[in-house]
Amino acid sequence: MTSPTAFENTVAHGDSNVMATPFMKCLIRLVRAQDTHGAWEGKSNTDLLADFIVTKEQRHEMPIIGDPDPDVIWRLQIFYTCVGLGIEERSGLLASSIVTMNPEGFGRVVLTTGRLVLLSKTLRDVHRFGFETLRKLADAGAKLVDDAIATIEAHPDVARAS
Repeated sequence: MTSPTAFENTVAHGDSNVMATPFMKCLIRLVRAQDTHGAWEGKSNTDLLADFIVTKEQRHEMPIIGDPDPDVIWRLQIFYTCVGLGIEERSGLLASSIVTMNPEGFGRVVLTTGRLVLLSKTLRDVHRFGFETLRKLADAGAKLVDDAIATIEAHPDVARAS
């Protein structure tokens, strides 16, 4: 019998219930929506999100500077799209995400609604994008949504301006 992977250990240590959180449900919907040929129909939800998990050991094995793989860029875009959808679900306002990146994996992500900037974050080391556990993935997404909602609540007139 082979030893469990870091991802299997993550799921086994109580993170499986994290899949019921609103952010993770949205992320799973987005990932499954990308499966236009049914290749992922037999995969469990946790297996679908396995590539979002990058342990400390895996991160240390990666070079400090590297070009991001197209799959990593796709996961990054899906993650921030999910944040935008979470904002929309909670606020009723359209939130759009813009991700710009150079070939070396440095760039910026901006989330806006109306004229209000909800998130402006510098991206670096994109080739290392991922989270240590499913719980950290869910918490990071939920925190970004919560922070954006707080910004909308602090500036409702600007958020609703067109």
